[in-house]
Amino acid sequence: QLQLVESGGGLVQPGGSLRPSCAASGITFEYYTIAWFRQAPGKDREAVSCISSSGGTTNYADSVKDRFTISRDNAKNTVYLQMNSLEPEDTAVYYCAAGFLGICMMSQDHFRSWGQGTQVTVFS
Repeated sequence: QLQLVESGGGLVQPGGSLRPSCAASGITFEYYTIAWFRQAPGKDREAVSCISSSGGTTNYADSVKDRFTISRDNAKNTVYLQMNSLEPEDTAVYYCAAGFLGICMMSQDHFRSWGQGTQVTVFS
């Protein structure tokens, strides 16, 4: 059974960095697209980034482009989200999701498997 576990969130000051990770089990990981979403208090969940099954294609929301980098290590069944230059507006619960898609897609409707989330708080 597919399981996704996020870790690596935390508290950081503006301008700081964090690198949450998403560890998968129960699947042939290299066949799955992985995406990161986030949900801030009182707001809808939004897409942050995705990476194709091969890792050859990535995509980012405009709000995080040039600050966040998604990567994957298929040997470790893990996807990472390097977050730099963090802003208070990045405060949210970050979720990873897996989809048997092959390509990189940012729509929540394409993902059926989700992790429990990891909290990222950027405070001054």
